[in-house]
Amino acid sequence: MDLEDIYQNVERRDIEDTTGPRTLNHSQDEGRNEKRRGSRCLVLMTVCLGIICVVLLVSIILQHISNTAERESLFKSNKNTVKEFNQTINSLQDNYTELMTEKDQLKNNFSSLSQKKLELETRVNDLTAEKKQLQGSVDSLNQKKLELESKVTSLSEEVKLKGCKEGLFFISSESKNWSESRQYCRDRGTDLVIIDTEEKQRHITSFLKESVWIGLSDTENEGNMKWVDNSPLKQGFWFKGEPNNDGNEDCIELDPEKDPVNNWNDLPCSEKRKGICEN
Repeated sequence: MDLEDIYQNVERRDIEDTTGPRTLNHSQDEGRNEKRRGSRCLVLMTVCLGIICVVLLVSIILQHISNTAERESLFKSNKNTVKEFNQTINSLQDNYTELMTEKDQLKNNFSSLSQKKLELETRVNDLTAEKKQLQGSVDSLNQKKLELESKVTSLSEEVKLKGCKEGLFFISSESKNWSESRQYCRDRGTDLVIIDTEEKQRHITSFLKESVWIGLSDTENEGNMKWVDNSPLKQGFWFKGEPNNDGNEDCIELDPEKDPVNNWNDLPCSEKRKGICEN
């Protein structure tokens, strides 16, 4: 029953009361009226109080439902969070176990590598010492090699003999001026070669590979060529256009590259050439 039905019932009773026999006096009517107004107020207050209670009850129920839903949601969320947290812990525990295993492996590898490093360092030190010894031996052998090569060169140059009717020949080991080359030969009991036949000229040219001084010059008398034994030049084997005495050229070289026979050339005596000596 709603509020409007209540009001209609109250008014109906009031109307019925007023249509009855009017036996009461005026004061009694006013008392009834006051009583009816009081009843209305009481009914209104009761209805309002009931509505307020219903609203409060509904509000409490809704709040309870909302709190319950929030608690359930929070519980589920916390449950999921705890589950995820436990999964994370388990994953971290597995990772930690793997890392510890890798750490042990790396530690073993490091120990092994450290041992190998020590062995290699020891080996390097041994090899370094051996290298120094070998280097000393190599240096000594190189020195001996140079000495032997020098001796061989000197002997090869000095003892290189070529058969010839006129004698034996050898070439000096160093390039010197004409006078020094002659002295080189004389120090060895010989002198610069004298070439007085074409046969001898061809033979000497055949085994030479570079220009050499021969024992012919005009240092004492310009234009008067003489051999080292003071004998005059009778037959010359001059290259074309020589001798030209271009720039005080008083000493004679033999250049095997110019010609097999005619290959003499006059040069300044200060030029450096090897000398060919003749016993």
